[in-house]
Amino acid sequence: ACRSETRGAAAGQCILAERPQGQVELEHLDLADLSSVQRFASRFKEDHDRLDLLINNAGVMMPPRRQETEDGFELQFGTNHLGHFALTGLLLDLMVRTAGSRVIAVSSLTHRAGRIHFDDLQSQRSYNAATAYSQSKLANLLFAYELQRRLEAAGSQTIVAAAHPGWTSTNLQRNYTLIRWLNPLLAQRPAKGARPALYAATAPGVAGGDYYATSGFMELGGGPTRVGSSDRARDEAVAGK
Repeated sequence: ACRSETRGAAAGQCILAERPQGQVELEHLDLADLSSVQRFASRFKEDHDRLDLLINNAGVMMPPRRQETEDGFELQFGTNHLGHFALTGLLLDLMVRTAGSRVIAVSSLTHRAGRIHFDDLQSQRSYNAATAYSQSKLANLLFAYELQRRLEAAGSQTIVAAAHPGWTSTNLQRNYTLIRWLNPLLAQRPAKGARPALYAATAPGVAGGDYYATSGFMELGGGPTRVGSSDRARDEAVAGK
């Protein structure tokens, strides 16, 4: 599932080059457009009778000026949280019918700086790129933990876990000049940054509500390991709201 069908097709070809026996289906999905989310979910459910794994990995990071999604939400909150919230909700009935299914929310170290600004949720009165990004990444964890609680209460065997990639060099940081300069010195490559999410998605023994990250200094790099999150991420009143 990819916003750019050209880049999605290229990724599919890379997968098949390494695993010719694999099967890859490409679908257009723009999480900054809720009508695109709706169309994707409808197509998927028409063509598939099960869904084992959903990794909510798409992200926008710190655009220098305030931008909006197609539906008028602040771009980072709308893409990173609301788009994934809608996608998960639209596919959840399929997942709860699939034994052993998992939802993985991809958050960030920056969730620790985040607060949910209910009085200005869409940064309309005041926009700061880093503040809005941290809010969206905190929202990812609040959503993961709240959905896990609700699934447990409903007696569902579907679990929700979360992960973050540490400091990983990708084009996500194209708007952040300082990080781009430091990436060659300090950042890990994308294949390593993907490991915490892949571990949460596939490893035996992962429990609902677990949060995985990299095991090195300050969770910046290294192999996958279970970590803690901020007190604000565990605030059940805020999560419910």
